[in-house]
Amino acid sequence: MRSGFVLGIDFGTSNTVAVLAWPDGPVKPLLFDGSPLLRSAVYLDHAGTLVVGRDAVHSARLDPARYEPNPKRGIDHDVVLLGDTEVPVTDMVAAVLRRVVEEAHRTTGGVAPDRVALTHPAAWGPHRRRILLDAADAAGLTSVELVAEPIAAACAFLNQVRVPVSVGQSLVVYDLGAGTFDVSVVRREADGFTIVATDGLGDVGGLDVDAALVGYFGAVHAAEHAEAWQRLEHPVTAADRRARRQLWDDVQTAKELLSRSGSTVVYLAGLDTEVTLGREQLDRLATVLLRRTADLTRITLQRAGLDAATTAGVFLVGGASRMPLVATLLHRILGVPPLVVEQPELVVAEGSVLAIGRQPAVPPAATPVSAPFSAPVAMPAAMPAQAPAPAQAPVPAPAPEPAPAPEPAPVARAAPAAPPKVPPAVAAPAARQETRPVRPAAAPSSNRAATASRSDRAAAAPRSDGAAAAPRSDGAAAA
Repeated sequence: MRSGFVLGIDFGTSNTVAVLAWPDGPVKPLLFDGSPLLRSAVYLDHAGTLVVGRDAVHSARLDPARYEPNPKRGIDHDVVLLGDTEVPVTDMVAAVLRRVVEEAHRTTGGVAPDRVALTHPAAWGPHRRRILLDAADAAGLTSVELVAEPIAAACAFLNQVRVPVSVGQSLVVYDLGAGTFDVSVVRREADGFTIVATDGLGDVGGLDVDAALVGYFGAVHAAEHAEAWQRLEHPVTAADRRARRQLWDDVQTAKELLSRSGSTVVYLAGLDTEVTLGREQLDRLATVLLRRTADLTRITLQRAGLDAATTAGVFLVGGASRMPLVATLLHRILGVPPLVVEQPELVVAEGSVLAIGRQPAVPPAATPVSAPFSAPVAMPAAMPAQAPAPAQAPVPAPAPEPAPAPEPAPVARAAPAAPPKVPPAVAAPAARQETRPVRPAAAPSSNRAATASRSDRAAAAPRSDGAAAAPRSDGAAAA
């Protein structure tokens, strides 16, 4: 008997978001400890159990060496070293997904969803997608369908923002998450969406802005507190690792606060010092990184043979896209103000259930696609066309660096929309969207290297490479 529930999951670098489409239509986010954002972090306790979410963040203070804040960054590695134990990446991802399953079952009263949409970056190849599916199986998820993140985002914006997108017209999905940046040009077809062009940067994300801030504080305060800063950069004791973890957490919080205010105070753990950080300082440090994302967006549009002014809009996705500098740079370089919803972190998860809600039962190979990883996905029913929010006058370009960055460019915001609704349940498709090959059992390897993607790695210095990255292959950068 079908339950009518559809579960959508966006497994992110720093946070995981899940939404549940109810049989009567509304799509609601699952809440984890009262928040729609579940930290993707994992912690291996001394009993050998993987603790996830806020519990993992709390447990990390006891033994930071057993903590991994960003499992998604290790997707290209077999194992990650937590304490003195090598933990398969699939197990870490499965632990996070299992927490989602538990919350979904609690919310539905133990009723399993009929279908599950699980999103992934558009550039992920078969190997990475197989790891995601293996983790979903291990977490107890069934009837899983993979959806490319820009396709999910396009479906969500079509429903939420209610910007008219005609058949044949394209839109731009600018996705700046914690670990990576991805940009895609998505075209609406008669039967769905197709990814026309996509690209990304594996070394630009919210975490890299955090690293730039940590590097800045080191440059300013390391001379006066040389020994203490050395312990933060290269922690030896558990107390050193706790101080390092607290420093990075406080820097991330300060960055997020500066999206809403002009200045904040940062406590430098280990130095017992408080410093004031202004948005102008943050913008100067982040400009080198974020300008690369705006330039790559322009290049991707050119590769698709389009101009930003002729598209349906440039849509912001991902928590890091909240930084006001993002809108400023995109407006200046593309000439159009980007569009954003109130909670860009939820867009991909909400769009994933819409993407599979009316998906035709056709294997991906049966539909011509411009990119090998993206089959057209049916969009939700079009909303009544409304005029987009009027664009404001462009913001004047700022003086050359290192002058403070200009005031944020206007961001076109949509009027509040009713919660998205999923079309009535239809028969399950004849074939799964992703076929998972059976892997032979591998003999344990004693020389398997553990990834260096751990919470106690040294703070990265601010990157200075301003050139846009070349198109990525599947294994080029951790996503």
